[in-house]
Amino acid sequence: MGLPIKEYLLKEYLLAGLTAAVITFLLVGVVRLLAIKAGAVAWPRGRDVHTTPTPRWGGIAMLGGVLAGVAIAYQLPALRLAFDTNTEEVLGAVLAAVVLCVVGIIDDRYELDALTKFAGQITATGTLLFFGVQWTVVWVPWGGPEGQYVSLGQEQGALLTVLLTVALVNAMNFIDGLDGLAAGVGAIAATATGLFALGLVTVAGNDPSVYSPALIAFLLAGACLGFLPHNFNPARIFMGDSGSMLIGVMLAAATTIASGKQSPSGSGSSINLLALLSPLIVLAAVVFVPFLDLLLAVVRRTRKGLSPFAPDKMHLHHRLLEIGHSQRRAVLLIYLWAGLLAFGSVALTLIGDPVLVLVTLGIGMIFAVLATAIPRLRRLAPNARPVHPTGSMPTVPIRTGHAGRSDLADSGLSQVRGRRAAR
Repeated sequence: MGLPIKEYLLKEYLLAGLTAAVITFLLVGVVRLLAIKAGAVAWPRGRDVHTTPTPRWGGIAMLGGVLAGVAIAYQLPALRLAFDTNTEEVLGAVLAAVVLCVVGIIDDRYELDALTKFAGQITATGTLLFFGVQWTVVWVPWGGPEGQYVSLGQEQGALLTVLLTVALVNAMNFIDGLDGLAAGVGAIAATATGLFALGLVTVAGNDPSVYSPALIAFLLAGACLGFLPHNFNPARIFMGDSGSMLIGVMLAAATTIASGKQSPSGSGSSINLLALLSPLIVLAAVVFVPFLDLLLAVVRRTRKGLSPFAPDKMHLHHRLLEIGHSQRRAVLLIYLWAGLLAFGSVALTLIGDPVLVLVTLGIGMIFAVLATAIPRLRRLAPNARPVHPTGSMPTVPIRTGHAGRSDLADSGLSQVRGRRAAR
């Protein structure tokens, strides 16, 4: 795979990520008070799972952590080279994150319409393009037994970057529906992307020109992990659109930059099909869960004649709640699936024994399927009684809505009032 990564370089990546995590963790308390004072609070709605008003703006703390990590990285001798050789890439990713965080802050407080948020996403993507962050090559399956890389023109690369960035930003926004879900999936995706980018560093012989995607990924992973203790069920604060869109655009920046660092001749020998596909495999795997949720939501709402951005209660996490999983278990299951796909794909590109990786991945997926299906299997068992996600035994079927309370509660109360009036 090339030269092993320098130990001091790995330590600097970890230090930058740890700084982002610690600063994010410490800022959450201040941001929470600020959100409450400013009225940036998520009041329970029909499609929400939470039952108590919860402050938003967690993305502000995450952005603070990212900026602190960038400041530390700039002072470190090895990572400083990432700024000296590719200042535009890191700066573009950070500024795009700032743009979307500001848009999210306004939306978390004043509920912007979908078109305005889309304009903000286009602006952030334009920031990436302005600083040279865009897809430059893409693999195609023709042109030889192993396919080939095709260089993209300026317009083609820009269009692909816009499509993938906007899709990823909205995908991360769509899965932000349960406590800790977006932060955890973001941490998993960013860590997997960071590991893949470290592999590119070793292929390039520790060339500073390929340092930036790993740095962006580790900073994002640190910010997500620093926020997660405050956001895991029961959440004391939500990241809001300011956080979910920040995750999406930074993931898009890291994967886009990494795609341009993979060279067909980078290893100095013949490149197999897996190596050629590695950037696309990793990209597809780390965003599989949010993209699947986004795709299903668009299809579902379009078939009903609704806007693709119209809210509903049919996301993947809602389906897991309906099956019978608790909030925490549903989130952990999505973590499991996201981790298997993301880290499994990275292992395929970095480990020389694909059979071992595939066997391990297959065992993990069997376990994930069984863990996901446990509530259904219990209901199919003889003499089984329905079990509520909280572990209680309800006397009537309870469909948990996004507000975390029975939809039958209000209807039952209405029926009682109706009977009393009839008397």
